[in-house]
Amino acid sequence: MKKTYVIDTNVLIQAPYAIECFEDNDLVIPLVVLEELDGLKKSEGEKGSNARAAVRKLEEYRQKGNLLQGVKLAEGGSLRIEKNYVDVELPKDLPDDKPDNRILKVCKGLRDSYKRKQVILVSKDIVLRLKAELIGVKAEDFETEQISDDNARYTGRAEVFVPEELVKKFKKKDLLIEEVYLSDEEGNKSVPKLYQNEFVILHPDCTSKKTLLGRVSDDKIIPLAYKKNHPYGITPRNVGQYFLQEALMTDAKKAPLVIVKGMAGTAKTFYSLVVGLEKVYNNPTQEYRRILICRPNAQFDDDIGFLPGEEKEKIAPLMRPIIDNLEQIIDTDDKKRYEDETELSDKINEIFERGIIRTEALNYIRGRSIVKTYLIIDEAQNMTPNQVKGIITSAGKDTKIVLLGDPNQIDKPFLDERTNGLSYASEYMKDSPLCWQITLSAEECERSDLAMEAVKRF
Repeated sequence: MKKTYVIDTNVLIQAPYAIECFEDNDLVIPLVVLEELDGLKKSEGEKGSNARAAVRKLEEYRQKGNLLQGVKLAEGGSLRIEKNYVDVELPKDLPDDKPDNRILKVCKGLRDSYKRKQVILVSKDIVLRLKAELIGVKAEDFETEQISDDNARYTGRAEVFVPEELVKKFKKKDLLIEEVYLSDEEGNKSVPKLYQNEFVILHPDCTSKKTLLGRVSDDKIIPLAYKKNHPYGITPRNVGQYFLQEALMTDAKKAPLVIVKGMAGTAKTFYSLVVGLEKVYNNPTQEYRRILICRPNAQFDDDIGFLPGEEKEKIAPLMRPIIDNLEQIIDTDDKKRYEDETELSDKINEIFERGIIRTEALNYIRGRSIVKTYLIIDEAQNMTPNQVKGIITSAGKDTKIVLLGDPNQIDKPFLDERTNGLSYASEYMKDSPLCWQITLSAEECERSDLAMEAVKRF
């Protein structure tokens, strides 16, 4: 049976193509949604861009027919603008002048009119969905961009057993995936399902020898190429960092996209900067021209235009964590690092003044072709799927993109663990030969003893 979906403004702002995602069902857009889109279309950043894209999409359908009467969609459903139901009564606690409540009026009016047809509100706003349920209207999130819970847990690494007689072979030669195995509680063996570029911990099956580390390449597991490297004088402290170093050190032709997930304190940003400085500042291979760092602006509106000062001054508060990491990288002596704060600050300023590291607002990346750049996107869990797509498709020749973040620490409204850009990219780029992924575990927290204790307890 066909359903009628009422679309909230925030759905179109996050996914302008959403109109085409409801199969053969009927879509209703309340007039107040048009008013909100009109108010947002001149905004800068992704919000304004998506509002304009949604308006253009509606214009395409307007040219095909009368949107007040309904226009046929490609999948068999229909799309129409609803200007009625302004006199529908809501509970007194829901004032008529709020846009959300005007949307609820349409939902309630349609529900009462279509007694044989299910009316469903689609909104990214949890509070609006709750209010809809309170007045007896079914409400759902926009799920097209959601990934499953299982897919959200992809870590980019696996543990397998390797026959004892093949341990020495692996140190000199690759292993076929068929030569390693998994074992269940009853001792039954099976060939593991491994993804392209997935990192692998190999356990010898008959002894307690040290584990071996490798990576999936086609149908083989190959040893790590950069295990003995010390970028910018730093040595990996745990298995996760060995895998992370491998992904970051590999050149942009083989690994143009690296996705790193993990909670605070696991050295995601630190290690990404370490390898970037090794590649650009020490410049052994001349792979990249510069390091470019961006962070989503989750604390303010996507548009930073209202903040005082020039771009560098506007985004400075967002980049403070980058400076904190650089202080530790530039001077590795924990005891003497802060004896001369001025000297330390001068060293960091020199890196920026020489253009080795540049920082930019995320919304200024759109539409550019970034060439031969080591691009770090920090706190990428605060990006939308549309934003992350825009970033990845901006990669020019010899550019390496590093997405960092913790999907459990989201500050952006309407995003969650399954709908944020970091998780979205992780799922859709999984098994790509051009994407390397690693999730750093809680046990790999290196920030401090207190940070590790908090990770274990919270």
